[in-house]
Amino acid sequence: MNAFTYTAHPSRVVFGAGAINQAGAEVERLGARRALVLATPEQADAAARVAALLGERAGGVFAEAVMHVPVETARAARAEAARLGADCAVAIGGGSTTGLAKAIALESALPIIAIPTTYAGSEVTPIWGLTEGGVKKTGRDQRVLPKTVLYDPELTLTLPLALTVTSALNAIAHAAEGLYAHDGNPIVALMAEEAIRACAAALPVLAREPRDLSARADALQGAWLAGIVLGSVAMGLHHKLCHTLGGTFNLPHAETHTVVLPHALAYNAARAPGAMARIARALAAAGALGNAGAVDEVPRALQALAARHGAPTSLRALGMPAGGVARAAELAVANPYPNPRPLEREALRGLIQRAFEGAAPAAA
Repeated sequence: MNAFTYTAHPSRVVFGAGAINQAGAEVERLGARRALVLATPEQADAAARVAALLGERAGGVFAEAVMHVPVETARAARAEAARLGADCAVAIGGGSTTGLAKAIALESALPIIAIPTTYAGSEVTPIWGLTEGGVKKTGRDQRVLPKTVLYDPELTLTLPLALTVTSALNAIAHAAEGLYAHDGNPIVALMAEEAIRACAAALPVLAREPRDLSARADALQGAWLAGIVLGSVAMGLHHKLCHTLGGTFNLPHAETHTVVLPHALAYNAARAPGAMARIARALAAAGALGNAGAVDEVPRALQALAARHGAPTSLRALGMPAGGVARAAELAVANPYPNPRPLEREALRGLIQRAFEGAAPAAA
């Protein structure tokens, strides 16, 4: 028997087609009167829709969220919330928008209602991130955990296939790394395995029919579970490396996770056999791996899953400069953190080089 500690994070979840229509009732349930609606510029129309649903409880719209939450954007959003006298934030969009809401809550403890339109999973984690001077800093604080999440699969029907694939693989990365976290436990492992299976199984269906509502719901449920996993355990090499690459080179978040995941798993595989066996079982159940016993094929299977659906498989394709490999390796070992395999500078440099080139994942 393995002893463990598990703390559940208290979020209210409303799941189902049309859940967005509950936004007004959920703001009222929090006792809020002036909600600041947040979105990216590309989703300004969605923010306007939410504001209309809120009616007199909508205090204003701030549609300026961008990836990696630059500290300048966070300051502007905090100032706008204060100017409007907002007592609640409603974030509609992906991880960038949820992250901006968290940046506001980090200083003011403003309650958040999240309405995800991707499979980011950050809506159920107490993890925040801010980027300043090309360096992304992350932390955990219960004040940033959204109070309510409205999961509406209909909002993901128009998510382009390319973003669908990378967002789902981002969720798989959350779950995969949770399986070898030093503070993991059997409850987290169950959620992680199902998250990987659900997301991987949804992709081929959505590749054929992007508007399949049932598959969209499966992917969203998988992302929800993956987010709970991410928020329950410590992050290791994969997430730390992705944060370094994203913040330093301004690379797109989900795409970076998609590229790096196979290489990070290959790096850790020998030191995390139990985790790799669970990932293999989940991928086999989803039809993304020949059989559950092919544990050694997991990294290549995930890279193939991305390639098969048109997702990027190299950091070069994301815009990372060739000269950034050494810099990223240095940053990756600058602040030690728990990981199954010790962080070795030269081995990490090789990992990043392979990821940069889109080469096959390898342990050395």
